[in-house]
Amino acid sequence: MDLGLKNKVAVVAAASKGLGRAVALELAREGARIAICSRNREQVRQTAEFLHGETGAEVFFDQADVARGDEVRSFVANTLNRFGDIHILVTNAGGPPAGLFVSLRPQDWMTAFHLNLMSVVQLCSEVIPHMQKNRWGRIINVTSISVKQPIDGLMLSNSIRSAVVGFAKTLSNEMAPYNILVNNVCPGYTRTERVEELSASMAERKGVSRDRIVATWEGSIPLGRLGHPEELAALVAFLASERASYITGTSITVDGGATKSLL
Repeated sequence: MDLGLKNKVAVVAAASKGLGRAVALELAREGARIAICSRNREQVRQTAEFLHGETGAEVFFDQADVARGDEVRSFVANTLNRFGDIHILVTNAGGPPAGLFVSLRPQDWMTAFHLNLMSVVQLCSEVIPHMQKNRWGRIINVTSISVKQPIDGLMLSNSIRSAVVGFAKTLSNEMAPYNILVNNVCPGYTRTERVEELSASMAERKGVSRDRIVATWEGSIPLGRLGHPEELAALVAFLASERASYITGTSITVDGGATKSLL
């Protein structure tokens, strides 16, 4: 299937590892030109070299913390200087730390707010004018199944990521006249460093092993296993493509059937 992504310019945030890296790799395989960022310059440089080596795609990398508006603006400006345009935006950021409400400080809330909501808002603010000019664009936000079924112990993620979904739904309506499609992908338990961190945190809190936590998760998933990053990446590539021309304002889970929600 030709997804029509050859020579499209795709910005993938927080892409030095995990889901972001998998998404960048999948888009590069489809022929897109890729711009990636990370707070860690060495990691993002290595990822850029890997992407180019695996696919031959043109890859631009920049050091940027998506929680900082000035660094987001610089990253997008540098991408435009390199490629001249932006067609696809994949917003992504590390999840906030696990924690119960009584353990969280006001600063924890503000950090999560900037990392997981304002990063999306600021990235969209920077790229949308260029998409409007082209009357074509794809915005895909990487969120979590917690926006459909809150996860115990993830107060920050449950709250802030749900705000992203509200923002995206409203934005999809406003951008529809410009043929800019806005969707969310909601990964479940997927084998990434983030899930390793969550399992360690929950294991410590409950006084059990990490293997016990992972086994519990797997037992709640109809497919009986954790997901792989490339399984989420395949959906993102489809949503970024010409083939997804009538899909906007949706939140799609990639969770092996774990979410109990009907929608």
